[in-house]
Amino acid sequence: MLPLNCIKMNSFFGKILCLILLILEYRYICAADPTDGFTLVPLTEENFKLQKPYNEPLDDRYSDKDGVRSFWIYNHDKPFKTDSTTRPRSEARITGHDYSSGIWQFEGYAFVPSGTSGVTIVQIHGAAEGATSLQLRMYDGDIKYYKYNVVATNLYDKWFRVNIIHNVDKGKIIVFIDGVKKFVVKDQGPGDLYFKCGVYAAPENSSNYMESRWKEIKLYKK
Repeated sequence: MLPLNCIKMNSFFGKILCLILLILEYRYICAADPTDGFTLVPLTEENFKLQKPYNEPLDDRYSDKDGVRSFWIYNHDKPFKTDSTTRPRSEARITGHDYSSGIWQFEGYAFVPSGTSGVTIVQIHGAAEGATSLQLRMYDGDIKYYKYNVVATNLYDKWFRVNIIHNVDKGKIIVFIDGVKKFVVKDQGPGDLYFKCGVYAAPENSSNYMESRWKEIKLYKK
């Protein structure tokens, strides 16, 4: 829709000014950030609970160097505890900030090397039914909602920004990749909710080796 001033401008210079106003308005709209209006939640190392195959030393499945957290597993790895029947994982669980209401947001920059496939790289754990409200999985360079909807494509071997907004009261989850809204979905109902990132092998079609790297992980809320 044209700004009101543009409607009144019929001269050549008026039209030029109108074009400039439209460009500035477009740039303003495009500059909106997923974190606008949110409050940053301080995180310390104590807020990152690490999970890895129970029989492997942490250093063999995780590293934290120069601000980059690297997570990796093999498809034949054991679960994270002896009595679990879940798939292999090397993940950081955000602890101390579980939630069951309000609007919460996860942010982080992810890097997935080519060859890693059939693996969840970030998720919202907790739901009224089932274990999770959201899983973003990497399949052959594309991110999918579980194994279904394609969220973003061609993401191997590059850093990309991930923002996940969970409006619990409205039951809605929004996924942004590199600041662009890519996916909106209804959540899985209320529960004890928290964010996780790293690598968690999908139920099937996982590559032998799976890795993701994360940096600048942040948590926000309204």
